[in-house]
Amino acid sequence: MKSTKLRTLGKKVTKFTNLDTFRTPPDIVEVICTSDEVTAVCPITQQPDWYVVRILYRPREVCVESKSLKLFLQSFRNSGHFCENFSSIIAHELMTVLGAEQVEVRVTQKPRGGIAIESTARIFS
Repeated sequence: MKSTKLRTLGKKVTKFTNLDTFRTPPDIVEVICTSDEVTAVCPITQQPDWYVVRILYRPREVCVESKSLKLFLQSFRNSGHFCENFSSIIAHELMTVLGAEQVEVRVTQKPRGGIAIESTARIFS
C-alpha cells in the first residue's frame, strides 16, 4: 500500500516536494482534475507558454491530493517543454505515484502565434 501521509494539505507550503495521496474512497472509479494555471517555457525560445491541463485517472488504492498536485503542476513554471512532451511527463509521474488502472493527461497550449496545440498521453497499467 502506498503512503497516505499528507505533507502539504493544511500547511503553508509554496514549493513542490512530492505528490501526496490518500486512500481512494469507496465506489470512486474515476477522478478528473483540470487546471488552467499551468505554465512552462518553450525549450528553444524560453518564451512562456500557458496551458490547460486535464488529468483523468482510474484509481486503485490511492487518489492524488489536490494541493500537492497544484504545486506539482506549478513546478514546471521555469522548465522548458514542448506541449507534445509535457502531457507524457505528467502522465508518467502520476502513474508512478498512483499505480492507477489508467492515467490520461491532456495538455492544451493556449494559442501563441495563432496556433493552439493539444496533446494527450494515455497510460494503462
